[in-house]
Amino acid sequence: QVQLAESGGGLVQPGGSLRLSCVASGSIFSIVSMGWYRQAPGKQRELVAAISSGGSTDYADSVKGRFTISRDNAKNTVYLQMNSLKPEDTAVYYCNARTGRLPWGQGTQVTVSS
Repeated sequence: QVQLAESGGGLVQPGGSLRLSCVASGSIFSIVSMGWYRQAPGKQRELVAAISSGGSTDYADSVKGRFTISRDNAKNTVYLQMNSLKPEDTAVYYCNARTGRLPWGQGTQVTVSS
């Protein structure tokens, strides 16, 4: 069974940057489109960025131009580079398949505040 482990979150000031990482166990990683999701308090989980097995990317309008998703299939790892962070980016960030059908990990907290 695939397990996902996110890391890299923290407290950052508005305008700052963070790089999130997600390591996946299991051999299916290289053939699965992956995504980064986030869930803010009181809100539904939303998909913010996705990357296909071939490297094509897609972003939610709210993060387009600020976030970059990438993957390293040799390391079973997907990354999310977040720049120009805003307070509204504060949330718990999760990775999963783009379908959201893998078991969810613990997530990593991102807090943007001065």
